[in-house]
Amino acid sequence: MPTTRKARTATLLATTCAVAALTVTGCSSSGGKESVEKPAQSEGAGGKAADTPRIKIAMITHSGEGDTFWDIVQNGAKAAAEKDNVEFLYSANKEGKEQAQLIEAAIDKKVQGIVVTLAKPEAVGAAVKKAVAAGIPVVTINSGGQHSAALGALSHIGQDEAVAGEGVGEELNKRGRKKALCVIHEQGNVSLEERCAGVKKTFRGSVENLNVEGTNMPASTSSIEAKLQTAKDIDAVVTLGAPFADATVKAKEGSGSKAEVDTFDLNAAVVKSLKDRQVGFAVDQQPYLQGYLAIDEIWLNRTNGNVLGGGKPVLTGPAIVTVKDVQALEKYTARGTR
Repeated sequence: MPTTRKARTATLLATTCAVAALTVTGCSSSGGKESVEKPAQSEGAGGKAADTPRIKIAMITHSGEGDTFWDIVQNGAKAAAEKDNVEFLYSANKEGKEQAQLIEAAIDKKVQGIVVTLAKPEAVGAAVKKAVAAGIPVVTINSGGQHSAALGALSHIGQDEAVAGEGVGEELNKRGRKKALCVIHEQGNVSLEERCAGVKKTFRGSVENLNVEGTNMPASTSSIEAKLQTAKDIDAVVTLGAPFADATVKAKEGSGSKAEVDTFDLNAAVVKSLKDRQVGFAVDQQPYLQGYLAIDEIWLNRTNGNVLGGGKPVLTGPAIVTVKDVQALEKYTARGTR
């Protein structure tokens, strides 16, 4: 990673982490359907909601059912919504066309802000532009950051996916791995493709991609197990989401493979697997921070004209997490904030 990028990342993270440290919360997922959250005092929040006019902010993501990553994003968003006197609406669909329709629906509801992911920018781009044209501030998070500015968003909050992938390749080199399997759980998701491409760029060994049906965990496990049974020389499996790490651990046991399992993203199960040394390392992009800062930025923009990061991408990761980090993280993953 270039020195200038490192310096910029460090500066942004110092700022954003200080903001995130102000609140904690724990909430459950909406299961992919739209939900409306009325502020309720969260653990540790203290005080009252901001004394500003109540506004409505919609978050629309590409989440598939059962992906715990988006529970953590929502937890951060809900904490910020409580603090900022915001009515928070959440909806999701893994298909780009349907995600665009959800954006259109939010526009029709005359929300005062929209948070959206750009996993499939070609499918949702027109809807995002429509929101901006209607005077609705938009913040993009998590995926497709390179498309954010062109669509008129205030800024993008997330990690640089290519840099994250490159970091994984470098870590695999340190661990002496020779052949890696990169498991893509959602075809057409530009961010997942960037991660695997980043791994391939820096890894001195060989990398093979495997597409699995991410919304069908048993099928995903079977696909990974079958691959490990036929390719005994694979000594590392990189999954691109926390739930797929557990599926790969099971696939490894079923196939008799000796490959190390590594993953992007954290949840309580991954932290336990790190502790039990069933997972070698994880890449943390701080999803709680993505949700929290996105809501907070729209509120700040509406009430004070602020733009986080001066309109440049605000990086929330990546950070390599290993077994030595488990003790410091367990209490946070247990409450759904990391």
